Amino acid sequence: MVMFADRVEAGRRLARELVSLRGHDLVVLGLPRGGVPVAFEVASALDAPLDVVVVRKLGVPFQPELAMGAIGERGVRVVDRALMARAGVTERELDVVERRERKQLESRVARIRRGRHRLELAGREVVIVDDGMATGSTARAACQVARQLGAARVVMAVPVAPADSVRDLPEADAVVCVSAPERFGGVGEFYRDFSPTTDEQVIVLLDTAQRRMHSAAAGAASVDCTDVDVEIPAGSIALEGHLNVPHDGSGVVLFAHGSGSSRHSPRNRYVAEVLRRAGLGTLLFDLLTTEEEHRRTNVFDIELLADRLGAATRWLRSRSDTTSCRMGYFGAGTGAGAALWAAAEQGASIAAVVSRGGRPDLAGPRLAQVTAPTLLIVGGADHAVLDLNRQARAQLRCVSELAVVAGATHLFEEPGTLAEASNLASAWFARYLLIAGAAPADAAQR
Repeated sequence: MVMFADRVEAGRRLARELVSLRGHDLVVLGLPRGGVPVAFEVASALDAPLDVVVVRKLGVPFQPELAMGAIGERGVRVVDRALMARAGVTERELDVVERRERKQLESRVARIRRGRHRLELAGREVVIVDDGMATGSTARAACQVARQLGAARVVMAVPVAPADSVRDLPEADAVVCVSAPERFGGVGEFYRDFSPTTDEQVIVLLDTAQRRMHSAAAGAASVDCTDVDVEIPAGSIALEGHLNVPHDGSGVVLFAHGSGSSRHSPRNRYVAEVLRRAGLGTLLFDLLTTEEEHRRTNVFDIELLADRLGAATRWLRSRSDTTSCRMGYFGAGTGAGAALWAAAEQGASIAAVVSRGGRPDLAGPRLAQVTAPTLLIVGGADHAVLDLNRQARAQLRCVSELAVVAGATHLFEEPGTLAEASNLASAWFARYLLIAGAAPADAAQR
């Protein structure tokens, strides 16, 4: 059985099946939410613009995951009458489900587009991408929407789908699939990480794709970025780090690791990669020198760690490629206490803070002085730290949220939990560092 690590890998493998379309007058449409990360990779590989086609599944009333049809923009509706008959669903029950889903569809369209114009499809080739296809109802609705918008040719592309669904999709001119097994239980069983995708992540991916196309039109490759090892002056010492910033980026996240960790931490590097995919810059650096780390008291010296974080922030603001960027702090373990302490400094102007499995309580009396919107992410099975985070949040006076990742322990080692935490962090930083119109940190109110 073919397995995908996550939607990013699935998108890259799917793109290889579509490489012959590169250079065509092409638009890639992702199906929100889960299809958009896959479509983003396809659009990047094909050097094509990315948009969405919004549809909603019509689930059987007593078994919502089973699709008896789907609806889409422009009033499109697809209904599987045979399935309705087998399930004993009446027309009245269908109408109730459709009215409810139509409201959800209209709300999602408003959130995702946010004034963004729909790309012109008339006379163009369209590739519709989802993270998988089960019954095909959603895919049929999406193809019909594309037809109504004038698409000259429609290709349905998915990483995985049952063989029957691939063979039976007359609404598409072609169906491209990486894997089409005869036995199929559900899309999620073919992914090691099938974490939910949020509307905010969808928006960030669309914005990133749009910047890529604008850069290409201006003759600059969107992959251009600052990607260098750096030394950061902090008093009489220099801290080692790695800086990665897109040339058109507007936000940078500084990582404050916890005790026993470093800039080479696989977990922090994983989170940094997720943030970079969203168009954010990252600075991974060591808060202590090798010699200082040997003195255990330094690891828990929150004021010292916060001072180092502040020095790195000032250094970033002195660089020509990051001086105008919004700054955010990502703290793990004791680093979360340092991040909040530093964010509370007068004039810090930090746009957002995220703590993952952190100890925000270590910021103590500084918590009430933090103005940056703060997200506290804690594992649901990390009971002691969860209690400390709840107590710390009660002292915050800024915009704040507590997100609990079910089943996760302190290090988020359980399958899918680190990905879920990373996606939460990415959406939070994107909201406050990337999206136009976000309120500055010192204007935020609880």
